[in-house]
Amino acid sequence: MKFQSRSACRDRPPQNRLCVMSRHLLKFLAAILFVSAAASLPAQDWAKAALEKSPRHREYVALKHGDRTVQAFVVYPEVSRKAPVIVMIHEIFGLSDWAKEMADELAAQGYIVIAPDFLSGAGLNGGGTDTFPAQDAVTKAVSGLSADQVTADLDAAADYGKKLPSANGKVFVAGFCWGGGKSFAFATHRHDLSAAFVFYGTPPPDVTAITAPVYGFYAENDARISATVPATTEAMKAAGKKYEPKIYDGAGHGFMRAGQAPDASDANKKAYEESFKRIVDLINRANAATASHVQKPAHGGAAPPKPVVAAVSCHDPATDGDATHDAKLDMAAIM
Repeated sequence: MKFQSRSACRDRPPQNRLCVMSRHLLKFLAAILFVSAAASLPAQDWAKAALEKSPRHREYVALKHGDRTVQAFVVYPEVSRKAPVIVMIHEIFGLSDWAKEMADELAAQGYIVIAPDFLSGAGLNGGGTDTFPAQDAVTKAVSGLSADQVTADLDAAADYGKKLPSANGKVFVAGFCWGGGKSFAFATHRHDLSAAFVFYGTPPPDVTAITAPVYGFYAENDARISATVPATTEAMKAAGKKYEPKIYDGAGHGFMRAGQAPDASDANKKAYEESFKRIVDLINRANAATASHVQKPAHGGAAPPKPVVAAVSCHDPATDGDATHDAKLDMAAIM
């Protein structure tokens, strides 16, 4: 059966039911396509369920800079004193349910966490990550973001965090995967950071402008990223910068996400647990000068068991960083 285009259908008499049916069928098929594609996203129902059980206050805020507005996911800790701020940079998978759940886990330790959606305005009808039809489209869009725009978005998040009445003035940056590279790069730009935390991310080409200490979290079975550590160590040493990398034995790329699955490998689980403890210890140590008595959160325990997360790479294999290929989708054309 050959379907008629919408314009061709309008030229037909109203009694031509086949033409009318074809229009509706095309709309139906487009809707099915959208739903089916969305279903291919890495399963993160466990992260969404854990987040919904969280007692912490969560909200979305619009961060404006120039003519751009960035939506950011903000989580507040349950503490009685002013808290440090973590600007959290998501993976190449966008502001996913896991990214939001990780923001909540960090907030549970006593920190205000601000996680910008760097795909704000790039999705369907001007939406963000959750309006893309499939994970591949999200990955492509994140890979195509310009470095200048990402830096401006991060500046807006850091500026917002520093001005919050409940913030103590200390700002940290932490990123995972694609976000790990961006957290390292942001340290070359932003000179009021208390520290930068790089989770399996690539280094910037020039480290001489960095002023904050940089702490690296890497996987042994991730040579594409971990192989950069020796040269980065030398470059940071030559520039007189503080850099403390740690490579976790037997872990694979993305262990902060994969290590939370109920059937996670022992190495990934251990890497996740040790890394989480390490970042908390480092932040608390850096924060000690202004907040020596951070109250323990009311709900800072371990996250509930989580189902299996599909093993997927969180970097674009063709572009590690700031590729400039087209990433926008016009779903309106098929809806």
